[in-house]
Amino acid sequence: MTPADTSAWRDLRPRLLSALVMVAVAAFCIGTGGVAYAVMVVAAMAGMAAEAARLFSLAVKSWRGALYVLWATCAGLSAATGHWRYFALFCVTSLVFGAPLCGIMCVIIAAGTALLWLREASLWPVVFVVAVVVASDSSAYLVGRLVGGPKLAPRISPGKTRSGAVGGLLGAMAAGAAVAALSGLGGVPGAVFWGGVLGLAAQLGDLAESALKRALGVKDSGTMLPGHGGLLDRFDGLVVAAPVAASVSLCAVAPAPFWMVGAGDIMGALAGLPG
Repeated sequence: MTPADTSAWRDLRPRLLSALVMVAVAAFCIGTGGVAYAVMVVAAMAGMAAEAARLFSLAVKSWRGALYVLWATCAGLSAATGHWRYFALFCVTSLVFGAPLCGIMCVIIAAGTALLWLREASLWPVVFVVAVVVASDSSAYLVGRLVGGPKLAPRISPGKTRSGAVGGLLGAMAAGAAVAALSGLGGVPGAVFWGGVLGLAAQLGDLAESALKRALGVKDSGTMLPGHGGLLDRFDGLVVAAPVAASVSLCAVAPAPFWMVGAGDIMGALAGLPG
């Protein structure tokens, strides 16, 4: 194995170990639901807000930094207790922290609210989204390392390849189909399609976070997760995919899961909007 190969794989062990811990915690909380799940989501929102504050040189121990973290925490608690209508209010009023931090706060709140919303009916919508995002990220990482080839966006993220992007997309589609089949709810063809859509959303989130870090001149958003960096590094795909899934779920005809939503359902939902 060449030094380049060694460098490419050196972070695999800590990446896998921390991933196993995250999977165990997430599996318990998602499966249990209720308070355990809400605590996990709200804690993640607070952690991402703390990382965002530090990225923009806002000390978490300062009153503005503490307020920024509290903002995300309160938004999560509001959604967790069923006060969904305050979602937009928390987003808009976060403009007091300035446009960049407001933008990130809106992403954090949208993701947290979406994850809490998706768990309302059952665990399967959350399992679907998480499985698709994890499969997309893992497949892209492995295929990119094994196949290599032309870079996907060298100016944004030099490590990402086109082969990895394709591998991530295929992995996301396969994960969606697998979850749909395991759930017993059906809709495997739709799961393949929406798995691909969420996989693309996850990759866009990954690239967007990479672009932000490059603009700020930092390698990772934090150091909480060995091999992954910070929470924003690990969940950059999830924070985009989850709101997409939640938006699609608004078009679903209960009790069908969101991955069974078709063009007719979307058109019907749009036609029902006040105009």
